Amino acid sequence: MKVKFGLLPRIIVAIALGVLIGSFAPEWMARIFATFTAIFGNFLNFIVPLIILGFIAPGIAQLGKGSGKLLGLATFFAYASTIAAGILAFFAATTILPNFMEAGAMSGIEDPEKALATSFIALDMPPVFGVMSALILAFLLGIGMASTGSKTMISFFEEFQAIIEKTISYVIIPLLPFHIFGIFANMAYGGAVAKILSLFAVVFVLIIILHWVMLMLQYTAAGTLNKKNPMRLLKTMLPAYFTALGTQSSAATIPVTVRQARETGANEKVVDFAVPLFATIHLSGSTITIVSCSIGVLLLTGDLPSFSSFLPFIFMLGVTMIAAPGVPGGAVMAAIGLLEAMLGFDPTMIALMIALYLAQDSFGTAANVTGDGALAMIVDRFTNGKKVLQ
Repeated sequence: MKVKFGLLPRIIVAIALGVLIGSFAPEWMARIFATFTAIFGNFLNFIVPLIILGFIAPGIAQLGKGSGKLLGLATFFAYASTIAAGILAFFAATTILPNFMEAGAMSGIEDPEKALATSFIALDMPPVFGVMSALILAFLLGIGMASTGSKTMISFFEEFQAIIEKTISYVIIPLLPFHIFGIFANMAYGGAVAKILSLFAVVFVLIIILHWVMLMLQYTAAGTLNKKNPMRLLKTMLPAYFTALGTQSSAATIPVTVRQARETGANEKVVDFAVPLFATIHLSGSTITIVSCSIGVLLLTGDLPSFSSFLPFIFMLGVTMIAAPGVPGGAVMAAIGLLEAMLGFDPTMIALMIALYLAQDSFGTAANVTGDGALAMIVDRFTNGKKVLQ
């Protein structure tokens, strides 16, 4: 029997080895690790705008192909749910995390010259264009393709999306454990890793609780609108939750999500249309994770953002989640550009975000797909199910 060593175990091993080896590594060894992480981090900076363009542009174009009213309502509720999840996570994280985390624990390593080992070489990989340029271009091209129905452009971007997805699947994701190993080895070398690791347990527990709070809100809304017991509806969708925990993929869970959503009593045609769409554009669980983790990492640097300054990030994150590639860690990969451009994250903070996100990726996916069932019921209620898609 062949045992598959998944991404999460590899990340855990990478962190453990990084802390262990970095604690006693000589300077020359720490600098080797720093060199790899610097080069890989530069490559991430290079490819992030391409990820945004490669997934948002065809994603918007494909949204334009569906049934008008149903598509519009489904997209609206998916976005609203994602934004609500982000706002919930912000207030919970900013209220709870400061009680368990020491603000500014990373302040001593913000300047690499003081604590972290430096790279042997500097290999610049300037992006083709910036993150905001990529977002604007993606919106422009996506809306243009949807309105003109350009088969040539859509075909090009679908193939471009496939190239970027393969790059993520076969280059970035396999090398992430080595990148995270190097980051943690360097932090252990600099003496700051103990305080930073204390973040993991607290944030992880908070995220799981928030996932279930959000699911309760979603099913309370769906149950109220459809005059059904929210707890019974949630129980009906549990097979989809546990399937997603195992597959770690919204797409792979679609057949189970569709079957269970039909059992809630929602119209089959609405379910068959909405659930596959939501698997792509509704990522409330992933949004909770990214917002909670980013606030945790910001706290470590001594910064606690205000709601007014953080809200634009949540709005943009809701849009960017539509572009999240369907691979483990895809949501956080799509969000890297926003973390850098809007929150000022540096490579060390990005690596922490990736590690934190991947540690609970399957739970975030499970929250996403389980929420899809509630949204399908809400859309069914507002479209008068049987009158639509006929």
